[in-house]
Amino acid sequence: MSKVHNLQTLMHSLVENTEGETVDVRSLLDAVGRRAHGPVLLLLGFIAVGPLTIIPGGTWLVALVTLIFAIQIVIGLKHPWLPKKALDFEFPRKYLCQGVEAADKYAVMADAFVKPRLTVLTEPPFVQIVALACVAAALVTFPLGFVPFAPLLPGLTILLFGLALTARDGAVLLFAFAALAGAGILLTRILPRLLS
Repeated sequence: MSKVHNLQTLMHSLVENTEGETVDVRSLLDAVGRRAHGPVLLLLGFIAVGPLTIIPGGTWLVALVTLIFAIQIVIGLKHPWLPKKALDFEFPRKYLCQGVEAADKYAVMADAFVKPRLTVLTEPPFVQIVALACVAAALVTFPLGFVPFAPLLPGLTILLFGLALTARDGAVLLFAFAALAGAGILLTRILPRLLS
């Protein structure tokens, strides 16, 4: 069972349970508990809005991992599988530590507003609906990845969905759906430019 129950404990677990100069995706997933849907989505959302996406291809890799993971939640797999190449993707651990340090005060602020409420929305079958929304957010990320900072909104969406499931806060789900709608609107504005 994962010990992650909010954003701050997630970030601290990433630092405390990894070591060395580099860290791979497998280590991050092991740090939060790969069988826990909420913490994994929270992890992917944190990476999507953090400095790790400055690594070339990082934004699309996170979107791909999110897509694969979320689809398996939708179809009901209890132990989601990820490709070995995605699990072996590694990056300098200093980026992880820098991201955690920079985000810590914001995590404390966010966690202050999170608490168990409307918990029925964080249980099946709503978990599958959340996973479908994460699929949509991941798909939106691919075209938005061509525009600087545009993927932050779908990344925030995934982070909020993960936080809602982790903290069993159905109210946060409503904010997550609003963020997803915003990402969709952003895509409709940007897509014509990308295609022209």
